[in-house]
Amino acid sequence: MSDFDGLVALVTGGGSGIGRSTAELLSGRGARVAVLDLVANDLPDGMFFVRADVTDDQSVRAAVEAVVERFGGLDVVVNNAGIGAQGDVSAATDDEWLRVLDVNVVGMARVARAALPHLRNSSSAAIVNTGSIAGTAGLPQRAVYSASKGAVHALTRALAADHVREGIRVNAVAPGTADTPWVQRLLDSAPDPAAERAALEARQPHGRLVSADEIATAIAYLASPLSGSTTGTVLAVDGGMDALRLRPRG
Repeated sequence: MSDFDGLVALVTGGGSGIGRSTAELLSGRGARVAVLDLVANDLPDGMFFVRADVTDDQSVRAAVEAVVERFGGLDVVVNNAGIGAQGDVSAATDDEWLRVLDVNVVGMARVARAALPHLRNSSSAAIVNTGSIAGTAGLPQRAVYSASKGAVHALTRALAADHVREGIRVNAVAPGTADTPWVQRLLDSAPDPAAERAALEARQPHGRLVSADEIATAIAYLASPLSGSTTGTVLAVDGGMDALRLRPRG
């Protein structure tokens, strides 16, 4: 497909995991891609790396301006940068609450805010935010993370309402438990990594973790000019975890 031909896409957290897969897919479909991250090693030829910290407004604004200067405009923003957190509400300190919300929610707002003046000049403007199954389903030991992703879903709809008449579409993906470096680190820290992985896979109706490439494909669908009537949507990519209620096996 070449639906992104001539478009400029910015992917935060594009150095690894879902962001890396998304950057590579958009590039393969014709976009000129900028990766914003703290670190990004061995990016494919043609991708533009800008070091950016989404918790620092000056850093975000400078990065967005660097992308626009390099490519002459901006059409697509993929707000993917995020961090995880484990534990129930009694285990989380105020500092952890502030840190996670600053990255996962306010960080997205900073990027959107910096990008809006340029997106208004695009005829194919789109923002796609990375949410989570944790934003809609109550998961154990994920209090802070779940709150942040629920806020991402709400922010997505609010942005969509505010900017739809400017021609800027805003959507989100809500992945189930994904096979990413962050999840792998969680598995590695578990007393029995193999058993923990099996439990996570069994929790999803299709019986496995969601791949980063599958999430990237959903992001590309939402960002594509071919999806011009899709806005304010949170698209589940979770193997049916949020919507299905299957009978036990056997």
